[in-house]
Amino acid sequence: MARFTKLTSHAVPLPAENVDTDQIIPARFLKVIDKSGLGDNLFCDWRYLADGSPNPDFVLNEPASEGAQILIAGDNFGCGSSREHAPWALTAWGLRALISTSFADIFKSNALKNGLLPVEVSDDVHRELMAAVQADRAAELSIDLEAQTLRCPGGEVVRFEIDPFAKHCLLNGIDQLGYILSFDAQITAHEQRHA
Repeated sequence: MARFTKLTSHAVPLPAENVDTDQIIPARFLKVIDKSGLGDNLFCDWRYLADGSPNPDFVLNEPASEGAQILIAGDNFGCGSSREHAPWALTAWGLRALISTSFADIFKSNALKNGLLPVEVSDDVHRELMAAVQADRAAELSIDLEAQTLRCPGGEVVRFEIDPFAKHCLLNGIDQLGYILSFDAQITAHEQRHA
């Protein structure tokens, strides 16, 4: 997993509320056991027309979205089933952070375990961010995970909360197994003392 320390990027505005994991990555793409190709199917039913061509009216298909690493989503993002494929698809497309007023609990946990930072902000901050990014698609936001701050395009800095263990893992680019393996020497020494 890639380390997450600081990120500055323009953002994709997706104001839809209650976006569930089946909209993020439809169930027909869950047969895979690895992450390859999932980014191509992110928001598939919104992103492509019935003939398979890109939907020109969907935000990810707009040239201004290219290279964005932040998605500003509507309230209750990631609701629905608990599929881990949803954060896999989001990161495979190139996203590193999500901003919303709230995230579904299981989705939020899955995102954090897969190197994707969900940042919760107040309704007022969210409204200002969405308006700023929709007005200027090149506007940049900056996230500092160590300081737990988000710098808005207008310069305002807001603080966000994150679970300390998830923060540690993201800052060090490790998942839960990687965290346990970081104590390999201590575990081995303990086992040798208590053989």
